Amino acid sequence: MTEAKQTDADTGGATSARVATYLRDLILRDELKPGDRIRQEDIAARLGASRLPVREALRMLEAEGLTEHARHKGARVPRLSMHEVDVIYRMRERLEPLALAESLPLLTDDDHARLEDVQRRIEDNGDLDRFLELDREFHLGTYSACHIDPLNAMVARLWNSTQHYRRAYVAMGGRSRMWVVNAEHRLILDAVVRRDSTDAERFLEGHIRRTRIELGHHPAVFGEPS
Repeated sequence: MTEAKQTDADTGGATSARVATYLRDLILRDELKPGDRIRQEDIAARLGASRLPVREALRMLEAEGLTEHARHKGARVPRLSMHEVDVIYRMRERLEPLALAESLPLLTDDDHARLEDVQRRIEDNGDLDRFLELDREFHLGTYSACHIDPLNAMVARLWNSTQHYRRAYVAMGGRSRMWVVNAEHRLILDAVVRRDSTDAERFLEGHIRRTRIELGHHPAVFGEPS
């Protein structure tokens, strides 16, 4: 590859990454909702990019579980049924304790201090968007020393897939249950600091299961009749 072509490729890659970051933020903040179409030409015009890096960005986001390509309709944000979300949460109940078990022995005292700081900020927080960011930071932080890349990628994809529904549930009244979230986080964090994998996995599995069950009591979150 010539120097000019390499520069073009590097520039295209940087543009794709910039577009992916822009769209990822819109989806995770719920500015693009499940079922919303993503028109390549609109995004390209908005960001001053060509359609090629936009197309590549959409492929990246599809791999992350944030977009899908519908035949004859183009890219859109996936819309999941209550049953699909239930199955995804069951997958999380099995996969995330495994990621935690791989990570836990390798977490350092500094990692523990960072997790304590994140949990303290969750407890002091009253903003929905900020809670979702901090909750994600807390859980993925506990898995951060896991070096099994396929497992890490799957966990991140499952989190991405359910972000909208977690947001809708909390917005519909789940905030009144924040004391339960904080208590469960504290149990998980205490087990992590003690390096007790058995307790940590058990508390985490119960934490995810409770959320799954409570989501199932709110079909309106999925646009389904009560």
